[in-house]
Amino acid sequence: MVVKAGGAVLRYGAFYGPGATDDQVELLRKRQFPVVGDGGGHNSWVHLDDAASATVLAVELRAQGVFNIVDDEPAPAREWLPYMAACAGAKPPMRVPVWLARLLAGKTAVTMMTEGRGFSNAKAKREFGWTLRYPSWRQGFKEELA
Repeated sequence: MVVKAGGAVLRYGAFYGPGATDDQVELLRKRQFPVVGDGGGHNSWVHLDDAASATVLAVELRAQGVFNIVDDEPAPAREWLPYMAACAGAKPPMRVPVWLARLLAGKTAVTMMTEGRGFSNAKAKREFGWTLRYPSWRQGFKEELA
């Protein structure tokens, strides 16, 4: 409906930045946020500052269409979760089998950790002239969680 009316839909990745991942970091520090199965599900992240700058550009440019507002590096859980833990000074996350995670966390959490797919920001960068302050969650986690 929004696009048909000439507007824009911004699809944000998982937010991180001041306060955005506090709950996740707390769970990591308690070793209650494991890698599920092979951890092959991809996640796309976006720093709050980058999300805000993309939103401002979309409004100023009167953008039309659907745009993914994510960083340049979708990553599997088996990469980003241990890295987040290390940046936060936590021990590496445990690994749990899919069947156990399904019982404890439910189907949605398991699907995200094992089957999620990343998204591309190419259209937003091209049409908005958007430049990310944090092109990779690696840089952002390191700076924000230290």
